[in-house]
Amino acid sequence: MRRGTTAPMESRLWNEPRIVEWSHRLLESYFHWTSQDLIDRADDRTAQALRLFEASVVVVSHGVEPDPILNYGNQAALDLWELSWEPFIQTPSRLTAEADDRIERAKMLERAKLTGYFDGYRGVRISSTGRRFLVEQAVIWNVIDPAGHPIGQAATFSRWSYL
Repeated sequence: MRRGTTAPMESRLWNEPRIVEWSHRLLESYFHWTSQDLIDRADDRTAQALRLFEASVVVVSHGVEPDPILNYGNQAALDLWELSWEPFIQTPSRLTAEADDRIERAKMLERAKLTGYFDGYRGVRISSTGRRFLVEQAVIWNVIDPAGHPIGQAATFSRWSYL
Protein backbone atom coordinates (compact mmCIF):
# COMPACT_ATOMS: atom_id res chain seq x y z
CA MET A 1 0.00 0.00 0.00
CA ARG A 2 1.08 3.56 -0.64
CA ARG A 3 1.90 6.12 2.02
CA GLY A 4 -1.24 7.67 3.46
CA THR A 5 -3.38 4.87 2.12
CA THR A 6 -6.56 3.80 3.83
CA ALA A 7 -7.23 0.54 5.68
CA PRO A 8 -6.29 -2.77 4.00
CA MET A 9 -10.00 -3.61 3.62
CA GLU A 10 -10.26 -0.83 1.03
CA SER A 11 -8.14 -2.83 -1.37
CA ARG A 12 -10.93 -5.43 -1.78
CA LEU A 13 -13.76 -3.03 -2.57
CA TRP A 14 -13.15 -3.37 -6.30
CA ASN A 15 -14.39 -6.99 -6.07
CA GLU A 16 -17.96 -6.15 -4.96
CA PRO A 17 -20.44 -6.73 -7.82
CA ARG A 18 -21.82 -3.17 -7.67
CA ILE A 19 -18.30 -1.74 -7.85
CA VAL A 20 -17.36 -4.06 -10.71
CA GLU A 21 -20.45 -2.89 -12.60
CA TRP A 22 -19.87 0.81 -11.83
CA SER A 23 -16.23 0.46 -12.86
CA HIS A 24 -17.42 -1.02 -16.16
CA ARG A 25 -19.80 1.92 -16.68
CA LEU A 26 -16.96 4.38 -15.93
CA LEU A 27 -14.68 2.69 -18.45
CA GLU A 28 -17.35 2.27 -21.13
CA SER A 29 -18.47 5.88 -20.76
CA TYR A 30 -14.92 7.22 -20.89
CA PHE A 31 -14.34 5.31 -24.12
CA HIS A 32 -17.71 6.47 -25.51
CA TRP A 33 -16.79 10.15 -25.11
CA THR A 34 -13.03 10.12 -25.75
CA SER A 35 -12.51 7.09 -28.04
CA GLN A 36 -9.68 6.08 -25.71
CA ASP A 37 -9.37 3.53 -22.95
CA LEU A 38 -8.70 4.91 -19.48
CA ILE A 39 -6.84 1.70 -18.51
CA ASP A 40 -5.86 -1.55 -20.19
CA ARG A 41 -9.21 -3.28 -20.87
CA ALA A 42 -7.79 -6.80 -21.32
CA ASP A 43 -9.27 -9.53 -19.12
CA ASP A 44 -12.72 -9.67 -17.57
CA ARG A 45 -14.69 -6.93 -15.78
CA THR A 46 -13.46 -7.96 -12.35
CA ALA A 47 -9.82 -7.69 -13.41
CA GLN A 48 -10.58 -4.32 -14.99
CA ALA A 49 -12.22 -3.13 -11.76
CA LEU A 50 -9.07 -4.07 -9.85
CA ARG A 51 -6.86 -2.34 -12.42
CA LEU A 52 -9.00 0.82 -12.18
CA PHE A 53 -8.99 0.77 -8.37
CA GLU A 54 -5.21 0.39 -8.28
CA ALA A 55 -4.48 2.83 -11.13
CA SER A 56 -1.92 5.55 -10.48
CA VAL A 57 -4.31 8.15 -11.92
CA VAL A 58 -7.09 9.54 -9.75
CA VAL A 59 -10.59 8.41 -10.74
CA VAL A 60 -13.62 9.77 -8.91
CA SER A 61 -17.35 9.93 -9.70
CA HIS A 62 -20.71 11.04 -8.39
CA GLY A 63 -24.33 10.21 -9.17
CA VAL A 64 -27.12 12.32 -10.62
CA GLU A 65 -28.78 13.43 -7.38
CA PRO A 66 -29.79 17.12 -7.15
CA ASP A 67 -26.77 17.59 -4.85
CA PRO A 68 -24.58 14.76 -6.21
CA ILE A 69 -22.89 12.42 -3.75
CA LEU A 70 -19.54 10.81 -4.49
CA ASN A 71 -20.08 7.14 -5.35
CA TYR A 72 -16.61 5.99 -6.43
CA GLY A 73 -13.02 6.81 -5.76
CA ASN A 74 -10.10 4.59 -6.62
CA GLN A 75 -7.26 4.15 -4.14
CA ALA A 76 -5.40 7.18 -5.55
CA ALA A 77 -8.51 9.32 -4.94
CA LEU A 78 -9.02 7.97 -1.42
CA ASP A 79 -5.39 8.73 -0.63
CA LEU A 80 -5.55 12.23 -2.12
CA TRP A 81 -8.75 13.19 -0.29
CA GLU A 82 -7.49 11.44 2.86
CA LEU A 83 -10.66 9.43 3.37
CA SER A 84 -11.60 5.79 3.67
CA TRP A 85 -14.31 4.36 1.39
CA GLU A 86 -17.43 4.82 3.56
CA PRO A 87 -16.94 8.51 4.40
CA PHE A 88 -15.84 9.18 0.82
CA ILE A 89 -19.03 7.78 -0.74
CA GLN A 90 -21.17 9.82 1.68
CA THR A 91 -19.55 13.12 0.69
CA PRO A 92 -21.47 15.63 -1.41
CA SER A 93 -19.33 16.11 -4.51
CA ARG A 94 -19.42 19.91 -4.18
CA LEU A 95 -17.50 19.65 -0.88
CA THR A 96 -14.39 18.46 -2.73
CA ALA A 97 -13.90 22.13 -3.65
CA GLU A 98 -13.67 25.12 -1.33
CA ALA A 99 -16.68 27.44 -1.30
CA ASP A 100 -14.93 30.07 -3.46
CA ASP A 101 -14.18 27.48 -6.16
CA ARG A 102 -17.62 25.85 -6.34
CA ILE A 103 -19.10 28.22 -8.95
CA GLU A 104 -16.29 27.49 -11.40
CA ARG A 105 -16.60 23.78 -10.65
CA ALA A 106 -20.35 23.86 -11.28
CA LYS A 107 -19.82 25.62 -14.64
CA MET A 108 -17.33 22.97 -15.72
CA LEU A 109 -19.67 20.13 -14.71
CA GLU A 110 -22.54 21.76 -16.62
CA ARG A 111 -20.35 22.13 -19.70
CA ALA A 112 -19.40 18.45 -19.49
CA LYS A 113 -23.07 17.55 -19.04
CA LEU A 114 -23.96 19.36 -22.27
CA THR A 115 -21.07 18.11 -24.41
CA GLY A 116 -20.41 14.67 -22.90
CA TYR A 117 -16.97 15.45 -21.59
CA PHE A 118 -14.59 18.27 -20.81
CA ASP A 119 -10.83 17.96 -21.24
CA GLY A 120 -8.17 20.12 -19.61
CA TYR A 121 -9.92 21.20 -16.41
CA ARG A 122 -7.78 22.95 -13.80
CA GLY A 123 -8.94 23.79 -10.29
CA VAL A 124 -8.21 23.74 -6.58
CA ARG A 125 -9.61 20.95 -4.43
CA ILE A 126 -9.49 20.28 -0.71
CA SER A 127 -8.95 17.05 1.21
CA SER A 128 -10.92 15.96 4.26
CA THR A 129 -8.16 17.37 6.48
CA GLY A 130 -8.18 20.76 4.75
CA ARG A 131 -5.13 20.14 2.58
CA ARG A 132 -5.48 22.11 -0.65
CA PHE A 133 -4.21 20.85 -3.99
CA LEU A 134 -4.27 22.07 -7.57
CA VAL A 135 -5.62 19.61 -10.13
CA GLU A 136 -4.38 20.04 -13.69
CA GLN A 137 -5.42 18.56 -17.03
CA ALA A 138 -8.41 16.70 -15.63
CA VAL A 139 -10.91 15.01 -17.90
CA ILE A 140 -14.54 15.13 -16.77
CA TRP A 141 -17.11 12.92 -18.51
CA ASN A 142 -20.71 11.88 -18.24
CA VAL A 143 -21.27 8.33 -17.06
CA ILE A 144 -24.04 6.73 -19.09
CA ASP A 145 -25.98 3.48 -18.96
CA PRO A 146 -26.11 1.08 -21.95
CA ALA A 147 -29.06 3.02 -23.40
CA GLY A 148 -27.08 6.29 -23.26
CA HIS A 149 -28.93 7.81 -20.30
CA PRO A 150 -26.85 9.83 -17.81
CA ILE A 151 -26.23 8.09 -14.49
CA GLY A 152 -23.39 10.23 -13.16
CA GLN A 153 -20.24 12.18 -13.90
CA ALA A 154 -16.62 11.20 -13.39
CA ALA A 155 -13.19 12.78 -13.44
CA THR A 156 -9.66 11.56 -13.87
CA PHE A 157 -6.34 13.29 -13.55
CA SER A 158 -2.73 12.39 -12.97
CA ARG A 159 -1.33 15.85 -12.27
CA TRP A 160 -1.80 17.63 -8.97
CA SER A 161 0.34 19.67 -6.64
CA TYR A 162 -0.18 20.61 -3.01
CA LEU A 163 -0.64 24.30 -2.25
